Amino acid sequence: MGIIKNLKEEVRIIKERDPAIHSSMEVLLYPSFKVMLHYRLAHKLYLSGHYFWARYISQRGVRKTGIEIHPGAKIGKCLFIDHGMGIVFGEIIGETTIIGDNVTMYQGVTLGGTGKEHGKRHPTIGNNVMISAGAKVLGSFTIGDNSKIGAGSVVLSEVPPGSTVVGV
Repeated sequence: MGIIKNLKEEVRIIKERDPAIHSSMEVLLYPSFKVMLHYRLAHKLYLSGHYFWARYISQRGVRKTGIEIHPGAKIGKCLFIDHGMGIVFGEIIGETTIIGDNVTMYQGVTLGGTGKEHGKRHPTIGNNVMISAGAKVLGSFTIGDNSKIGAGSVVLSEVPPGSTVVGV
């Protein structure tokens, strides 16, 4: 997909999922839009072995948006991060994190490891998943397609497709 087509898709998703956005120009000020621009560039650098520059670009995105995404993470199309300040990514969403297409995440979400795993140590998030405010998804397992994680939930094990998870 070309750069312009990617940008248009990012703008469309933000306008579609956030009723507070009234114009495409407003999207340019949106933290989710800015961080995804940084992530996409950093990820390309990371894949080509330019690890320092990838982290440099990634950290510039963190300072501008408060959202940290490790450049090695694999993120599909149409990730929407609403109210980005307070979402914890970074080493918590490390090289081994995989996020599918059409995922929505709200503030205060953590996608992290438990510190006990080696190799793949972060979660895999399926397609069309919603992760609500303050949810903690910790470990190397999969959140199935079309699932919803409730606000404040702590998820420590596999979630089947089409499930809703609430609580601890």
